[in-house]
Amino acid sequence: MSLQHIAFLQHNKTKFIALMFFSPLEQFDVVFYATRYMPIPLANVLFPLVLIIFIFLVNYSLGLQTLKLIPTPIQKIFELSVEFIFNLIRQQIGKDGYIYFPFFFTIFYFILLSNILSLMPFGIALTSHIIMIVWLSLSVCSSIFLIGLIHHKVQFLKIFLPESPFILLPMLIFIEIFSYIIRAFSLAIRLSANIMAGHTLVFIITSFVFELTLMKQSLFVLGLFLIMPILILELGVAFLQAYVFTVLVNIYLKDALHGGH
Repeated sequence: MSLQHIAFLQHNKTKFIALMFFSPLEQFDVVFYATRYMPIPLANVLFPLVLIIFIFLVNYSLGLQTLKLIPTPIQKIFELSVEFIFNLIRQQIGKDGYIYFPFFFTIFYFILLSNILSLMPFGIALTSHIIMIVWLSLSVCSSIFLIGLIHHKVQFLKIFLPESPFILLPMLIFIEIFSYIIRAFSLAIRLSANIMAGHTLVFIITSFVFELTLMKQSLFVLGLFLIMPILILELGVAFLQAYVFTVLVNIYLKDALHGGH
């Protein structure tokens, strides 16, 4: 085989790999759809966002429309999901949190569906877009702060006044305010970083397995044994991160409702 043939094969091999395995960072690209008058900048997160909302509404509607005395499989899944969120609220907040059930139900399954759909081929991880998750966290934490003010009026601001000597009070007030604000960013960064790290790991291992397969096709079975545990782990992480996010929001709301420090 001549050097020209080897160079041609290596070039096409690189292009084929680039087409088969996209970098996790490519989901942050902005896609431009040209129209007759002007280009419309459309981020590729719009389609999965609409898809997640559609799946959520369809499942919710099916769960309500198929209610029977003897539950069907769909109704059983719906009832278990509702019971799971109710138990979570009861454990963290108590009966005062039942009124916020629709909010916690929506936020948990929105994050869960976003994480699961990101594991599909050509999926986009909405929860790895830091700007979206930071906006979600800031909105949630700001709403919880307003709920605390509505319930406790000015007395709610006592959470920023720890018991301490008067000379240390200005510094401690600043620390308390900073720690209260930073929880919104930590809530977002924890979720985004874990999802992005998991997808990067899947991309690295998948690329390595593909390289092994190109070297020798019999190594493909070994590659499956490497990929499957990682994908199963990512499914667990998808559920765990939605659960952690919801539990932390429950705890923050509990402090707002009960005036905890």
